[in-house]
Amino acid sequence: MNEILEKISNIGIVPVVVLDDASKAARVAEALLDGGIDCAEVTFRTEAAEESIKNISKAFPDMLLGAGTVLTTKQVDEAMEAGATFIVSPGLNPEVVKYCVDNKIPVTPGCSNPSDIEQAISLGLDVVKFFPAEAAGGLAMIKAMSAPYVNMKFMPTGGISAKNLNEYLSFNKIIACGGSWMVKDDLIKAGEFDKIEALTREAVEQMLGFELAHVGINETDEEAADKTAGRFESIFGLEKKTGSGSVFAGTAVEVMKTPGLGAKGHIGIRTNYIDRAVNYLENQGVEFNPSSAKYDDKGNLKAIYLKEEIGGFAVHLVQK
Repeated sequence: MNEILEKISNIGIVPVVVLDDASKAARVAEALLDGGIDCAEVTFRTEAAEESIKNISKAFPDMLLGAGTVLTTKQVDEAMEAGATFIVSPGLNPEVVKYCVDNKIPVTPGCSNPSDIEQAISLGLDVVKFFPAEAAGGLAMIKAMSAPYVNMKFMPTGGISAKNLNEYLSFNKIIACGGSWMVKDDLIKAGEFDKIEALTREAVEQMLGFELAHVGINETDEEAADKTAGRFESIFGLEKKTGSGSVFAGTAVEVMKTPGLGAKGHIGIRTNYIDRAVNYLENQGVEFNPSSAKYDDKGNLKAIYLKEEIGGFAVHLVQK
């Protein structure tokens, strides 16, 4: 998977934007960015598409910007010259895909059946758009096609909403979902950019699913940790479980056997997708402590601390 698609995977959501008025393009992009998504796919369904991409690229040069509904190699050229960094098409046109591959342009053509997938593989692709997702069989169809095509990954679009977003993203062969529910046509036309921002933030928060995992209490030694955890057990019935470096009372209270990070202790925040959470928070200006990162036996990030303390507590993310 190329660098652009890796970035899209870390974002998780690709807003699909249809613009009839290029003068509104930068405002839409700003609303998406303020809501927490630094990526957009502007479709070539309208005459304003090329100018819209130019306007967004000029106003926000670091935004990951794609061109969608690209049907010809001419449109590929127009999109890339306007400032697009990747191409998306509703179907698999071998001429368009080969042109993109030959020119090292990231492209995700629409595929909805095994024959499409095999053609994509023959053209050197390892990620395709699954379109129209819900109408073509949804997640069940993606899982079925993933069985024989083990190296193929998908970006479903069409019928994706806040209600089924995490259902799709929970499958590890899906890198991101495309959707337009946060950039609806009526909101753009009415200039309701505050609502676009709010819907975008809501989508990000739902995707990441931040919630309190546990609170860590620093104690001086193993005896003190056992005693503190024991009080939580005796008062609240939170079962005490002793580990190598700490003693848990239930699942929400962790008592450290020796003083850990944080002047007062630490707080664990659970998230659905830790890599996407790190990407999102870094874009918001949050810094992480790379030396604190912990990985599972497959090399996947499972926990990492923020650099700052909040209220005297060290804070770390943990993968659900």
